[in-house]
Amino acid sequence: MSGPRIAVIGAGWAGLAAAVELAGRAQLTVFEAGREPGGRARRIGVPGSRLDNGQHILIGAYRECLRLMAAVGVDERQALLRLPMRWQRQGGISLSCPRLPAPLHLAVGLLTARGIGWRDKGRLALALQRLKRQAWRVEPDCAVAQWLAEQGQSETLIREFWRPLVLSGLNTPLELASMRVLAAVLRDSLGADRAASDLLLPRVDLSALFPDPAWQWLAARGADLRAGRRVRGVATDSAGVSVDGERFDAAILAVAPYHAAELTAEPALRQLTEAYRYWPIYTVYLQFDGPLRLPAPMCACSGGVGDWLFDRGALMGETGWVAAVMSAPQHLDALAQEELAALVEAEVRRLDPRAGPMLGFRVLTEKRATFASLVDMRRPPQPSPVQSLYLAGDWTHAEYPATLEGAVRSGVAAARAVIARL
Repeated sequence: MSGPRIAVIGAGWAGLAAAVELAGRAQLTVFEAGREPGGRARRIGVPGSRLDNGQHILIGAYRECLRLMAAVGVDERQALLRLPMRWQRQGGISLSCPRLPAPLHLAVGLLTARGIGWRDKGRLALALQRLKRQAWRVEPDCAVAQWLAEQGQSETLIREFWRPLVLSGLNTPLELASMRVLAAVLRDSLGADRAASDLLLPRVDLSALFPDPAWQWLAARGADLRAGRRVRGVATDSAGVSVDGERFDAAILAVAPYHAAELTAEPALRQLTEAYRYWPIYTVYLQFDGPLRLPAPMCACSGGVGDWLFDRGALMGETGWVAAVMSAPQHLDALAQEELAALVEAEVRRLDPRAGPMLGFRVLTEKRATFASLVDMRRPPQPSPVQSLYLAGDWTHAEYPATLEGAVRSGVAAARAVIARL
């Protein structure tokens, strides 16, 4: 087809979003170092099961994810289980929001919540109301822990609500996490319409959720897809971009910040990326003999090692499998995998005392799973400081933490910037 030649480097969710947005408007070449698309949010092969390299969830506010999933043929009703916001922590807070218009759904959910006293309910409601009156903006930025102290949030609220929320959403400890970023997340979920706060739990593996359908959709539209092709260098000049010596009119660099700096060797970009810090995520998969009976598809134990546990049997038909996620763990490196699996097993048995024998486990560790959402963090400007080169990736989104929606929005934004210029 005719049109400008555009290279998309990286076929994670950001790169695929950019490519889907550009399809039909440019001659597309997509480079992916791995053998399969999906980046850090894709499946891995395990005998007898198709597990993911991390347990992700979506929420109703992920409108760009949902739009592009539909564009490449993914049926949300089959791929995702949509539930009104639920917060179920055994021995802690249990909250369930009914299907009522916002903000009534949240008010009723808070009023009927268990494991939290009336005084704490009032403190939590007042803190959210103050944020709303400030248009969900925090200026100057500060650490979440500082803001919570200023709002008079109790130790119980911080331990049972705020800490799991911040770790799951920002993957950054409260003492370091940006309140400005958290406010943006709250604005687009709890502060929006009721459907925006819905939990969208995957019924399929992460590759089937978007990367594989997008890859096939792009192939059907004539995109040149090069899996297993690691780009070694990108150079720009007044006429365009050279990707390993191959000429393009422009390129979208949809890779992690540390890879972006290595590929371009541009001082301005290197200076930006050197400021990023990272936190790991641990995912522990356990397989039990027979089905589990957890209280909810997504639940947790108060004081447990897992931030959240997911019943993959209830969600995906993988009988006996459960996934436990630990975001920004600070003391798990000292544990052997067997010790960590034993801790998670104890939590599963606390939730389901009738669980059968454990058959096996798998521990996955992403050392640089996400960038840390730090106070006053500086994001790269768009367009990028490098001519003819556009940046995409969750780390480039102006205000979101490292999420699938941030990645997808950044890819769409980069694609639209290319379209506007070329």
